[in-house]
Amino acid sequence: MTKNERDPHGLAPDRSETVLAILDLISDFSFEGGREVARAALPVARRIARLKARARAARVPVVYINDAVGRWRSDFPGMVRHCRREQSRGREVVDAIAPEPDDYCILKPKHSAFFATPLDLILELIGARRLILTGVSSNQCVLFTANDAYVRDLELLIPRDCISARKQADTRLAIRYFGTVLGADLAPSTRLRLRGKKLRSRAAR
Repeated sequence: MTKNERDPHGLAPDRSETVLAILDLISDFSFEGGREVARAALPVARRIARLKARARAARVPVVYINDAVGRWRSDFPGMVRHCRREQSRGREVVDAIAPEPDDYCILKPKHSAFFATPLDLILELIGARRLILTGVSSNQCVLFTANDAYVRDLELLIPRDCISARKQADTRLAIRYFGTVLGADLAPSTRLRLRGKKLRSRAAR
């Protein structure tokens, strides 16, 4: 199958076995506990930004999957602008990790990045077999997405320094689940070695 036959509209022009997914970091965090979630997310967003720069250099596509803010408008750029307002709790987080023009951006209605979204189709068109999963919250949206990726037989890499939640205990519990139940690679982002279409991680020391 030619590239044009695979994606005749050119919606997913990349071809890569690996995709970097960034969950729910474009937010104003205006919900109960949002201040604490935003505080925990800021250092994580900065680490993800460094991982993203390496991924882009290795031609690994980046997809943002995010909860919609307010009334559904299918307007990701507008949501970024909204969350970057001076009074937004998420301003610093969004400034650290805002999407670039050639990143993929998807809005989701529920916890999992796969539920009622085009993520399945985009990953199929790209040819992805493994997913690097990052973002918030580790015990909610990251967890639901990881479960759905697992049942789709995607290889899961969840850098343990690139996820967070309101409480550290929640992240520790999620990390244990990811490793023991889903068999995810939990090596920190600094130990992921991106090489073109292939990705390997060094064992944590």
